[in-house]
Formats: sequence, C-alpha cells, structure tokens
Amino acid sequence: MKQSKFILPIIVISQFCCTSLWFAGNGVMSDLIVNFNLEASALGHLTSAVQFGFILGTLVFAIFTIADRFSPSKVFFTCAFLGSLFNAGVIWDGNSLTSILSLRFVTGFFLAGIYPVGMKIATDYYEKGLGKSLSFLVGALVLGTAFPHLAKEMTGTFPWKSVILLTSFLAVIGGLLMLILVPDGPYRKAANKMDLSACFDVFQNRKFRSVSFGYFGHMWELYAFWTFIPIILKTYTIQHPEVEFNIPLLSFSIIAIGGLACVIGGYLVEIAGTKRIASLSLILSCACCLVTPLLFMSASESLFIAFLLFWGMVVIADSPLFSTLVAQNVSAEIKGTALTIVNSIGFSITIMSIQLLNFLQDLMNPTYIYTLLAIGPILGLIALYEKKNTTEPSEA
Repeated sequence: MKQSKFILPIIVISQFCCTSLWFAGNGVMSDLIVNFNLEASALGHLTSAVQFGFILGTLVFAIFTIADRFSPSKVFFTCAFLGSLFNAGVIWDGNSLTSILSLRFVTGFFLAGIYPVGMKIATDYYEKGLGKSLSFLVGALVLGTAFPHLAKEMTGTFPWKSVILLTSFLAVIGGLLMLILVPDGPYRKAANKMDLSACFDVFQNRKFRSVSFGYFGHMWELYAFWTFIPIILKTYTIQHPEVEFNIPLLSFSIIAIGGLACVIGGYLVEIAGTKRIASLSLILSCACCLVTPLLFMSASESLFIAFLLFWGMVVIADSPLFSTLVAQNVSAEIKGTALTIVNSIGFSITIMSIQLLNFLQDLMNPTYIYTLLAIGPILGLIALYEKKNTTEPSEA
C-alpha cells in the first residue's frame, strides 16, 4: 500500500510533464503565424496534425499490443524522449507550414505512448479505486494540455521558442521519472504473444462497446472546445469591444480547471457510481453547447468567463470515468490494448469536430457553431442507456 501511495503521484507528475507537448503549438500559435507567415486557419490544422499523429500511433500500439507485451514504463520513457525531440524541432527558423505540420504529427504519434500507456500503468497498480486513480491521472493530462498557454503568459518577455523548449524539457523529465521510479505494477499481466486481432475483438463485448461509444461522444466535444477556447474569447471581445481579455491566461484557466473537476468526479463516483457521474457530466456539457449563442449575445463579461470555466469542468470530468469503465470491462492481459484502441477511435472523432468548426467559422455566425458540439454528448448518452445495456460493475 505504501508503494501505491508513492507511485500515483509519480505517474501524475510524469503525465503532466509529458502531455505538455500536446498543445505546445497552440500556446504559441500567434507567434507561429507571424514568424512563418501562416494563415489563421493554421490553428485547426496544427491541432489536427497532432490528433492524426496520435491516432496513427495508438492504432500501431494497439494492433501490435505494445503496451501489453513490453514494459509500459520503458515504452513511456522512449516515447517521451522522442516526442520531446520532434516538439523542439518547431523552433527551427527554416520551418514552413508543411514541416511544422509534420513535426506536430510525429509528436502526436509519440503521445500515443504517453497518455494511454500512463493509464495502463495506473491500472497495473490500482485494482480497487481505479476511478479515483485515473481521475488524478487525467487531471494531470488536463494541466499538461493547458500548461503551454500559461507558459506563454509567463514567458511573455522571452522569445516564443522558450515555450517549446520548456515543454520538451518537461517531457524528458517526466519520462525519466517514470522509467526510474515506476517499475511494472503488481497487477500487470504481460501478453505472451502478439495478437493482431485483440484490438478489434474487444468490441464484441457489449458492455465494453456501450461505454466506448459513450466515450466517443464525449471526445466529439472535448478537443474541439479546448482548441477553440482562444477563438471563443476573441469572438466575445469582437462583439463586446469594451471588453479586453488576457486570452493566454484565460485559456489556461478554462482548460486547467478541468483537472480539478476530474479529481472531484473521482470522489463523487464513490457515492453515486461511475456511470451515473459520467452521464451527468455529459448532460451538463451538452447543455453548455446548446446555450452558447445566448451567452455570446447577452452575458456580462464576468458571467461569460464563469460560464466557460464551468464548461471547462464538465467537458472533461467524464473522461477518466469512461477510461475506468473501459478498463473494468476487459481482461487484464489486454487492458493496454483496449485503452489504446478506444483512444485511437476517440481522437479520430476529434479531428472531424475540429475541422467542422474550422470550416464553419468563416461561413456562418461563429456564435452558433458551438451548438454542433452537443451532437457528441447526445449520442454518447444514447449509447450508454441503449436498451438491454447492462449496469456497470458494482466495484465502480
């Protein structure tokens, strides 16, 4: 038990450090646009490049059952080190849009060995109370994702390249912490051989399929919302010229507060159950999507910020809960593969929603486009409560 209490903080810190690579480009987007003569639409393209890389990476990791066949801590470190190198490549002065997209794509590929593998490591250590453990872990992902926005604000007097180098440095530190301090967990059951069909066979399990589709609905909304937070804030200031926002600091706050929501959700599941809290989070985030036009038009500055902070909480609170339900509905030998393939499909969906908003923002009133994000939570709730769906495990 002492070892478990010591291990979780290390996993959380490592996850935070390494996932700071995710939005490193977003945190300095305005500088990239100026220095490399990019168009404003580059925001959606660069975010999608990371997502594409992550999708391919998770697909490769899942098909070859890498996280189940090899020591997950070593996989984590290797991917953290390589991801940091390609992330740092963005600072090269000779970059073009194509080369930056390529670097972000490869960074995303190696993130596939960080986020889902970190969750796999947690499941190897925590059999009971898994929901709470994964809530802390996803909370670290949220903070890591938000960190580049804060770093940009903190290093405003320094060159933008310092943000990129800082995130790469953190990734190396996080990988080393995992490699040195987190050995294979007591509940780990290594796969004896490569099973190319394992990542597809898991969907024959109806309970697994149901919670996975709930997760997919959640993902339709999550990364599109995170990506467009600076645009949402900018749109409000255009409609309300008397208002001035510190966009980097607010973007960090709106994303980062989701980490607190993850932790709170991890405790609430012990009272109300994992599936119930995940569903509540989907309902609340769906409501946020639907009321955005009203808030854009009539909300005061303080109310608008409060609304976005609330949305930042409910949009992510269900993420660790869905991962918990996924892990609870597969055998120990393929937990890593199951978590990875679900991530792969989920992040594929994020590209569709990001690119949809990217396309529509110039074609229609931007105050209305975010209502389309409600499609995901609605379909996710239908999947969770489809007829004949069985209840979640009693341990949750």
